[in-house]
Amino acid sequence: MNMWLPRRGFAVMIIAGLVALSGWAGSVEPPEGFSVLFNGTDFNNWKVPEGDNGHWRVVDGVIDYDALSEAAGDKSLWTEEEYGDFVLQLDWRIKETPFLNPNVPIVKPDGSHKLDADGNLITIVVPDSDSGIYVRGTSKAQINIWCWPVGSGEVYGYRMDQNMPPEVRAGVTPKINADNDIGQWNRFVITMKGNRLTVELNGKTVLDNAELPGIPESGPIALQHHGAKKDGVWAGPPSLVQFRNIFIKKLD
Repeated sequence: MNMWLPRRGFAVMIIAGLVALSGWAGSVEPPEGFSVLFNGTDFNNWKVPEGDNGHWRVVDGVIDYDALSEAAGDKSLWTEEEYGDFVLQLDWRIKETPFLNPNVPIVKPDGSHKLDADGNLITIVVPDSDSGIYVRGTSKAQINIWCWPVGSGEVYGYRMDQNMPPEVRAGVTPKINADNDIGQWNRFVITMKGNRLTVELNGKTVLDNAELPGIPESGPIALQHHGAKKDGVWAGPPSLVQFRNIFIKKLD
């Protein structure tokens, strides 16, 4: 009996190790034509914010963030390389939603907000977390990850720009809420061609050839930081997110 238990424990350890290794290997196998942007092990290809102090980290093959970067400047995680036209595929999930956002609007298909009979903005309370993907090096071209009813995938910086033509604001508004439930993994497929953006979320097209006037011709990609604590309490929706399976295919 004393000999059997160690052998059984050792066998369990071997099986667990093989399973873990299989999962890790699968996580960095790119689709045909794509290159690995995150290798599941470290931040090769990425620039960790100076002074971050370990809040962006790699855990069990995923990029994990706790929204508490101590960097003095920009706290987002940027790629080392710049990209022009590309297809970016990545998986993301929101870990939890500890912040109750009291100011979430109801976004209409044209990108505007629903008003009441007196012309006042209607807002609802939503348990929220907030992150996104910056493309071409600019936060204005941010593909949102959050918990709003409009769904993830919208480009907030363009939708909220009153100087943009109505068709632009409507184009960057999701056609459907395709988000999975909180804690579940989601997949973005983001295509940039010229100043046109298409976003697929979990196999559904949420933005279709949306126009982004004035977007730079190239720039790095970022995983967005959002939120901060005040007196130990979240003062806004934090980016309590994870990312994995990040692959890119250059089109230019």
